[in-house]
Amino acid sequence: MKIISLNLNGIRSATNKGVLSWLKTQSADIVCLQELKAQAEDMTAEMLSPDGYVGHFHYAEKKGYSGVGIYSKTKPDAVIIGLGGSNHDVADIDSEGRYIECQFGNLSVVSLYLPSGSSGEERQTFKFSVMARFMLHMQALIKSGREVVICGDWNIAHKEVDLKNYKGNKKNSGFLPEERAWLSTLFDQVGWVDVYRTLHPKTTDECYTWWSNRGQAWAKNVGWRIDYQIATPATAAKARQASIYKAQRFSDHAPLIIDYAN
Repeated sequence: MKIISLNLNGIRSATNKGVLSWLKTQSADIVCLQELKAQAEDMTAEMLSPDGYVGHFHYAEKKGYSGVGIYSKTKPDAVIIGLGGSNHDVADIDSEGRYIECQFGNLSVVSLYLPSGSSGEERQTFKFSVMARFMLHMQALIKSGREVVICGDWNIAHKEVDLKNYKGNKKNSGFLPEERAWLSTLFDQVGWVDVYRTLHPKTTDECYTWWSNRGQAWAKNVGWRIDYQIATPATAAKARQASIYKAQRFSDHAPLIIDYAN
Protein backbone atom coordinates (compact mmCIF):
# COMPACT_ATOMS: atom_id res chain seq x y z
CA MET A 1 0.00 0.00 0.00
CA LYS A 2 1.47 3.29 -1.13
CA ILE A 3 0.33 6.52 0.55
CA ILE A 4 1.32 10.02 -0.53
CA SER A 5 0.79 13.16 1.55
CA LEU A 6 1.11 16.61 0.00
CA ASN A 7 0.25 20.15 1.02
CA LEU A 8 -0.71 21.62 -2.37
CA ASN A 9 -0.67 25.32 -1.36
CA GLY A 10 -3.70 25.57 -3.64
CA ILE A 11 -5.05 22.71 -5.76
CA ARG A 12 -5.56 24.99 -8.77
CA SER A 13 -1.97 26.24 -8.61
CA ALA A 14 -0.55 22.73 -8.08
CA THR A 15 -2.64 21.37 -10.96
CA ASN A 16 -1.22 24.06 -13.24
CA LYS A 17 2.24 22.92 -12.13
CA GLY A 18 1.51 19.32 -13.15
CA VAL A 19 0.66 17.56 -9.88
CA LEU A 20 -2.18 15.49 -11.32
CA SER A 21 -0.04 14.35 -14.26
CA TRP A 22 2.68 13.36 -11.78
CA LEU A 23 0.18 11.39 -9.67
CA LYS A 24 -0.60 9.22 -12.70
CA THR A 25 3.03 8.04 -12.66
CA GLN A 26 3.04 7.15 -8.95
CA SER A 27 0.52 4.29 -8.66
CA ALA A 28 -0.36 5.38 -5.13
CA ASP A 29 -3.28 3.66 -3.45
CA ILE A 30 -4.16 6.73 -1.37
CA VAL A 31 -3.23 10.41 -1.74
CA CYS A 32 -3.85 12.82 1.14
CA LEU A 33 -4.08 16.49 0.18
CA GLN A 34 -3.90 19.60 2.34
CA GLU A 35 -4.45 23.29 1.73
CA LEU A 36 -6.82 23.00 -1.22
CA LYS A 37 -7.52 26.76 -1.12
CA ALA A 38 -10.68 26.04 -3.09
CA GLN A 39 -14.41 25.46 -2.68
CA ALA A 40 -16.50 22.78 -4.37
CA GLU A 41 -17.48 25.15 -7.18
CA ASP A 42 -13.79 25.80 -7.97
CA MET A 43 -12.98 22.13 -8.53
CA THR A 44 -12.72 20.71 -12.04
CA ALA A 45 -13.81 17.14 -12.79
CA GLU A 46 -10.15 16.11 -12.92
CA MET A 47 -9.44 17.67 -9.52
CA LEU A 48 -12.47 15.94 -8.01
CA SER A 49 -11.53 12.48 -9.30
CA PRO A 50 -8.31 12.10 -11.30
CA ASP A 51 -7.95 9.00 -13.47
CA GLY A 52 -8.41 5.89 -11.36
CA TYR A 53 -9.29 7.71 -8.12
CA VAL A 54 -12.34 8.70 -6.15
CA GLY A 55 -12.00 11.96 -4.25
CA HIS A 56 -13.49 13.18 -0.97
CA PHE A 57 -12.98 16.67 0.44
CA HIS A 58 -13.52 18.90 3.46
CA TYR A 59 -13.67 22.50 2.27
CA ALA A 60 -13.18 25.54 4.46
CA GLU A 61 -16.05 28.01 4.76
CA LYS A 62 -13.68 30.88 3.96
CA LYS A 63 -12.92 31.14 0.24
CA GLY A 64 -9.42 30.36 -1.00
CA TYR A 65 -8.35 28.98 2.36
CA SER A 66 -7.29 25.68 3.94
CA GLY A 67 -9.26 22.54 3.02
CA VAL A 68 -8.22 18.88 2.85
CA GLY A 69 -8.98 15.89 0.65
CA ILE A 70 -8.24 12.24 -0.02
CA TYR A 71 -7.95 10.43 -3.35
CA SER A 72 -8.25 6.64 -3.16
CA LYS A 73 -8.24 3.89 -5.76
CA THR A 74 -10.78 1.96 -3.70
CA LYS A 75 -14.07 3.54 -2.72
CA PRO A 76 -14.07 4.01 1.07
CA ASP A 77 -16.58 2.12 3.22
CA ALA A 78 -17.21 5.35 5.12
CA VAL A 79 -16.06 8.98 5.04
CA ILE A 80 -15.94 11.23 8.10
CA ILE A 81 -15.78 14.92 7.24
CA GLY A 82 -14.53 17.03 10.13
CA LEU A 83 -14.03 16.28 13.80
CA GLY A 84 -17.64 17.03 14.71
CA GLY A 85 -18.41 13.49 15.80
CA SER A 86 -16.11 13.90 18.79
CA ASN A 87 -17.51 14.84 22.19
CA HIS A 88 -15.80 18.22 22.42
CA ASP A 89 -16.63 21.48 20.69
CA VAL A 90 -14.80 21.64 17.39
CA ALA A 91 -17.05 23.81 15.22
CA ASP A 92 -14.36 26.48 14.86
CA ILE A 93 -11.87 23.84 13.65
CA ASP A 94 -14.33 22.23 11.26
CA SER A 95 -15.26 25.58 9.70
CA GLU A 96 -11.66 25.75 8.46
CA GLY A 97 -11.73 22.37 6.65
CA ARG A 98 -8.88 20.63 8.46
CA TYR A 99 -9.83 16.94 8.85
CA ILE A 100 -11.18 14.17 6.65
CA GLU A 101 -11.08 10.42 7.37
CA CYS A 102 -11.68 7.61 4.90
CA GLN A 103 -12.30 4.12 6.24
CA PHE A 104 -11.36 0.94 4.39
CA GLY A 105 -12.29 -2.10 6.47
CA ASN A 106 -10.38 -1.71 9.76
CA LEU A 107 -8.02 0.90 8.29
CA SER A 108 -8.62 4.65 8.63
CA VAL A 109 -6.60 7.11 6.57
CA VAL A 110 -6.82 10.76 7.59
CA SER A 111 -5.78 13.93 5.80
CA LEU A 112 -5.00 16.61 8.37
CA TYR A 113 -4.00 20.26 8.18
CA LEU A 114 -3.06 21.64 11.58
CA PRO A 115 -3.08 25.44 11.74
CA SER A 116 -0.03 27.62 11.41
CA GLY A 117 0.60 30.15 14.14
CA SER A 118 3.20 32.14 12.30
CA SER A 119 0.96 35.07 11.35
CA GLY A 120 0.65 36.31 14.93
CA GLU A 121 -0.48 35.76 18.49
CA GLU A 122 -4.17 35.25 17.69
CA ARG A 123 -3.49 32.34 15.33
CA GLN A 124 -0.89 30.85 17.67
CA THR A 125 -3.48 30.88 20.46
CA PHE A 126 -5.91 29.13 18.08
CA LYS A 127 -3.20 26.61 17.16
CA PHE A 128 -2.63 25.72 20.81
CA SER A 129 -6.39 25.35 21.27
CA VAL A 130 -6.62 23.02 18.25
CA MET A 131 -3.67 20.98 19.53
CA ALA A 132 -5.28 20.52 22.96
CA ARG A 133 -8.57 19.34 21.46
CA PHE A 134 -6.95 17.23 18.75
CA MET A 135 -4.91 15.41 21.41
CA LEU A 136 -8.22 14.17 22.87
CA HIS A 137 -9.19 12.89 19.44
CA MET A 138 -5.82 11.17 18.99
CA GLN A 139 -6.17 9.48 22.37
CA ALA A 140 -9.63 8.21 21.47
CA LEU A 141 -8.55 7.11 17.99
CA ILE A 142 -5.66 4.95 19.20
CA LYS A 143 -8.00 3.24 21.67
CA SER A 144 -10.64 2.57 19.00
CA GLY A 145 -9.03 -0.68 17.85
CA ARG A 146 -8.73 0.59 14.28
CA GLU A 147 -5.50 0.78 12.32
CA VAL A 148 -4.88 4.42 11.42
CA VAL A 149 -2.53 6.54 9.31
CA ILE A 150 -2.80 10.32 9.75
CA CYS A 151 -1.12 12.16 6.89
CA GLY A 152 -0.65 15.84 6.71
CA ASP A 153 0.90 19.16 7.41
CA TRP A 154 1.24 19.26 11.20
CA ASN A 155 3.01 22.66 11.12
CA ILE A 156 5.48 21.52 13.79
CA ALA A 157 9.09 20.41 13.43
CA HIS A 158 9.68 17.88 16.21
CA LYS A 159 13.42 17.89 16.86
CA GLU A 160 16.53 19.87 15.95
CA VAL A 161 17.30 17.46 13.08
CA ASP A 162 13.94 18.38 11.56
CA LEU A 163 14.86 21.89 10.44
CA LYS A 164 17.93 23.61 9.11
CA ASN A 165 18.04 26.67 11.34
CA TYR A 166 16.94 25.23 14.68
CA LYS A 167 18.94 27.71 16.74
CA GLY A 168 17.22 30.70 15.19
CA ASN A 169 13.71 29.24 15.42
CA LYS A 170 13.38 28.21 19.07
CA LYS A 171 11.00 31.11 19.74
CA ASN A 172 9.13 30.84 16.44
CA SER A 173 5.82 29.13 15.71
CA GLY A 174 6.40 25.62 14.44
CA PHE A 175 9.37 24.98 16.73
CA LEU A 176 8.17 26.29 20.07
CA PRO A 177 8.98 24.11 23.11
CA GLU A 178 5.27 23.57 23.79
CA GLU A 179 4.65 22.41 20.21
CA ARG A 180 7.60 20.03 20.24
CA ALA A 181 6.53 18.64 23.63
CA TRP A 182 3.03 18.04 22.26
CA LEU A 183 4.44 15.82 19.50
CA SER A 184 6.67 14.03 22.03
CA THR A 185 3.58 13.30 24.13
CA LEU A 186 1.79 11.98 21.06
CA PHE A 187 4.64 9.57 20.30
CA ASP A 188 6.09 8.67 23.71
CA GLN A 189 2.98 8.61 25.88
CA VAL A 190 -0.07 8.14 23.67
CA GLY A 191 1.70 5.60 21.46
CA TRP A 192 1.54 6.99 17.92
CA VAL A 193 4.50 6.44 15.56
CA ASP A 194 6.33 8.92 13.31
CA VAL A 195 6.62 6.55 10.35
CA TYR A 196 9.29 8.43 8.39
CA ARG A 197 11.58 8.48 11.43
CA THR A 198 11.26 4.73 11.97
CA LEU A 199 12.80 4.25 8.51
CA HIS A 200 15.16 7.24 8.54
CA PRO A 201 16.05 8.00 12.16
CA LYS A 202 19.03 10.25 11.45
CA THR A 203 18.42 12.16 8.20
CA THR A 204 18.69 15.93 8.38
CA ASP A 205 19.08 17.80 5.07
CA GLU A 206 17.20 15.02 3.23
CA CYS A 207 14.18 15.01 5.55
CA TYR A 208 12.71 18.47 4.91
CA THR A 209 9.24 18.76 3.39
CA TRP A 210 8.69 22.55 3.39
CA TRP A 211 10.74 25.55 2.34
CA SER A 212 9.75 29.18 2.85
CA ASN A 213 9.11 31.17 -0.32
CA ARG A 214 11.20 33.96 1.18
CA GLY A 215 14.82 34.41 0.23
CA GLN A 216 16.76 31.44 -1.11
CA ALA A 217 15.27 28.77 1.19
CA TRP A 218 14.69 26.19 -1.56
CA ALA A 219 17.99 26.85 -3.34
CA LYS A 220 19.94 26.62 -0.08
CA ASN A 221 17.80 23.80 1.34
CA VAL A 222 16.83 25.82 4.41
CA GLY A 223 13.88 23.58 5.10
CA TRP A 224 11.61 22.16 7.78
CA ARG A 225 10.11 18.69 8.25
CA ILE A 226 6.50 19.53 9.13
CA ASP A 227 4.66 16.95 6.99
CA TYR A 228 4.22 13.54 8.60
CA GLN A 229 2.53 10.19 8.26
CA ILE A 230 1.74 9.25 11.86
CA ALA A 231 0.35 5.76 12.42
CA THR A 232 -0.77 3.18 14.91
CA PRO A 233 2.14 0.85 15.81
CA ALA A 234 1.08 -2.21 13.80
CA THR A 235 0.61 -0.19 10.61
CA ALA A 236 3.81 1.78 11.19
CA ALA A 237 5.68 -1.54 11.48
CA LYS A 238 4.57 -2.40 7.94
CA ALA A 239 6.32 0.65 6.44
CA ARG A 240 9.00 -0.47 4.00
CA GLN A 241 10.15 2.65 2.19
CA ALA A 242 9.84 6.41 2.64
CA SER A 243 10.92 9.21 0.34
CA ILE A 244 10.38 12.92 -0.23
CA TYR A 245 9.94 13.82 -3.89
CA LYS A 246 11.88 16.92 -4.92
CA ALA A 247 12.55 16.46 -8.64
CA GLN A 248 9.57 18.68 -9.48
CA ARG A 249 7.93 21.41 -7.44
CA PHE A 250 4.16 21.62 -7.22
CA SER A 251 4.01 23.66 -4.01
CA ASP A 252 6.18 25.08 -1.22
CA HIS A 253 5.88 21.56 0.25
CA ALA A 254 7.21 18.30 -1.20
CA PRO A 255 5.23 15.04 -1.40
CA LEU A 256 5.96 12.53 1.39
CA ILE A 257 5.68 9.00 -0.05
CA ILE A 258 5.56 5.90 2.14
CA ASP A 259 5.12 2.28 1.04
CA TYR A 260 3.52 -0.14 3.48
CA ALA A 261 3.43 -3.93 3.19
CA ASN A 262 -0.11 -5.17 2.58
